[in-house]
Amino acid sequence: MERKIVHVIGTGTIGEPLIGLLCDYQNQLGIDEITFFKNSPLKDDRSKIIDLLDRGARLVVDGGRKKEFKKLGMDSDFDAEESIERATVVIDCSSKGIGKKNKINFFEKNKHKVKGFIAQGSEEGFGKKYARGINDNALQSGDKFIQIVSCNTHNISCITNTLGIGEEPDNLIEGKFVCIRRANDISQPYNFIPSPQVNTHIDDKYGSHHAVDAVSLFSTLGLDLNLFSSSMRVNSQYMHILWFNLKVKEPITLNEVKEKLIKNEYVSMTNKDLTSTVFSFGRDHGHYGRILNQTVVVEQTLHVRNEHEITGFCFTPQDGNSILSSISAAEWFLYPHSYNDKIQCLSKLFFNVV
Repeated sequence: MERKIVHVIGTGTIGEPLIGLLCDYQNQLGIDEITFFKNSPLKDDRSKIIDLLDRGARLVVDGGRKKEFKKLGMDSDFDAEESIERATVVIDCSSKGIGKKNKINFFEKNKHKVKGFIAQGSEEGFGKKYARGINDNALQSGDKFIQIVSCNTHNISCITNTLGIGEEPDNLIEGKFVCIRRANDISQPYNFIPSPQVNTHIDDKYGSHHAVDAVSLFSTLGLDLNLFSSSMRVNSQYMHILWFNLKVKEPITLNEVKEKLIKNEYVSMTNKDLTSTVFSFGRDHGHYGRILNQTVVVEQTLHVRNEHEITGFCFTPQDGNSILSSISAAEWFLYPHSYNDKIQCLSKLFFNVV
């Protein structure tokens, strides 16, 4: 029987916790081996690499750098190209733009050996856009390349799907969103900003890339949605915030809005109104500090105007929702007929209430 090997490229804000989660749930997910690629032998990264090795993952480096890694106490088992050739699924979590380069240089020539390749939201054009629980029905047997949408696109899509569409695709009139983004991750010592910074709109019809990507995600289901988003960055390292405004055809009450959100397993509700307290909950109770839900909705901010306009605030569990979708896509490649059952081992990492 063919061994099922998952290879992860990159050990950043998505790659590291993804590798750790795969290792900790390896048996339940039906994975035989987990390998991961690290590009540079840095002293600062030594502690996390050693921890991942202790969890059972196997290190992959460029052939010419094996001695450099070994000097720092990090023993590698394979070189970069070999690890791709022997993998069943490859998940690329490298820096922006690298995933598409890897596709051209390595993935395309190995697509007959490897079941599937997965990249993250920054790699526009890599493959079919995907978010767990949104467009699973769009996955088809011929798909080889999947692009996991960004964390804020997960949030927008989840709110839109839950409150605007549901069982009636024509119910949504329009959706408007403002993504209030953290400056950088707490693990990143760069790209912080001294004060809030507004961003321009890159698309005449949809605004920022978040709505562009959400529309593209829903298009895989044959839907053409009227969405528009704006974005800005604030001088915080905690969590992204999303403001949403949905106009719907069918009348709806505030209680009905809450019921729809509560029924959705990918939605977490909270009365906390500070990013710090929600972030702290994830740090204390999540795996690697992550909340895997698509969104955390602040209940007291929900509002219904004239029975047809829904407004509210929610927090984006950045990285967490992308990690969940990455594992779901990997399991779909490995077990296309039973991946939904396999994923249930992660259910205790979801929170109904934060």
